[in-house]
Amino acid sequence: MSVWLESYKPCLFSELLTSASVIDSLTHLSLQANPPHLLLSGSAGCGKTTAYQLLCRQVLGPSWRSTTHVLQARDLDKTSGAMAKFEAFLRPAGAGSEDTLAGRTSLDAFDHGISETADASPPPAGQPSAVSGSGFAPVSRIIVIEDADYLGHARQSYLRRMMEESSRSARFVFTTKTPSRVIEALRSRTQHLRMPNLTRLMMEQRLEHIATKEGLTPAPGVLGDIAHVASGNLRKAIFMLQLMAQRELLGERKNIQLLMANSTRREVQFVLEEALRGRVHDWKWERQGEKNARVLKGAMGALDQMMATHDLDGRAFVDRLHEFLVAGRSHYPDTMLADLLNVVSMCDTRLQRSTQPRIQLEELMHRVAEIGKQHAPPAL
Repeated sequence: MSVWLESYKPCLFSELLTSASVIDSLTHLSLQANPPHLLLSGSAGCGKTTAYQLLCRQVLGPSWRSTTHVLQARDLDKTSGAMAKFEAFLRPAGAGSEDTLAGRTSLDAFDHGISETADASPPPAGQPSAVSGSGFAPVSRIIVIEDADYLGHARQSYLRRMMEESSRSARFVFTTKTPSRVIEALRSRTQHLRMPNLTRLMMEQRLEHIATKEGLTPAPGVLGDIAHVASGNLRKAIFMLQLMAQRELLGERKNIQLLMANSTRREVQFVLEEALRGRVHDWKWERQGEKNARVLKGAMGALDQMMATHDLDGRAFVDRLHEFLVAGRSHYPDTMLADLLNVVSMCDTRLQRSTQPRIQLEELMHRVAEIGKQHAPPAL
């Protein structure tokens, strides 16, 4: 079974679902003889990953996968030995070695036509690079740091020094949802492209294209509902479309509501409501096997279960909580909503500096409980 995210991935810059200015910039940068380091920013699912993959294929040629190195910074966030793993990625020969990944020159630097691929995919820009087929290519390796806003200041400073000292034949590409979390020293050394949020109409048209190719006939309004639920995340929209198509659920719009009933938004709402009622920690006895066990319920219990089920970290939960509050469907009074958004922003700031995210989340739940008490209606 093919994954539609791969089957319908753009092969050309012109096929990217983004603004014309971004497409023009990517095309121009990829055709330069000496392209700059790049910073791609935008919301989840707006096309950052597809954009840098097309850029790598255009700049590095057919063998781009062997000379493109990707590190997901979120995997390092708040984990033991994160700095050692980061150094091992950038210095494969060992921390004491002067050899760095950015300083290694690939054989393709001398001739981009030395490698061929089985497919006949055209260059993403519609034409080969100026150095393709002959001459020396100044870039033979691209190092991609995904979600660079999760690197932290120490690792970003380490990376800045490497970019200055040993990146003659390599280029760095950073992706981020929040460019302000990338230190100025890195941002000043990159070309920054902001990828705009995708509109509902743009996403619906792409979903209609995929549905037509797959021979599907969704019920009227279903594709629009999927685009609305995905909220600008094209990756999520395509995944939902394939999931519902395989389960034959595209015939009725109510199936979208049933699907969303099991999504994280309802779970986030439950966590928030428990905290507003003052039930931050609510221990209960439950039968587990042959004995009773004391189980954590309330806001923190629901939060633990949600993070484990959906593999979320602290900042991912805060992002979802913020999305729920600003979606306009919570029906909280304006003063209460302002207080909630304030404590959420404070928690987000502390999470960036803390190595104990659970402590920050627990403090957030207690602050929410205080807000619930302040805005509770007076007792009769």
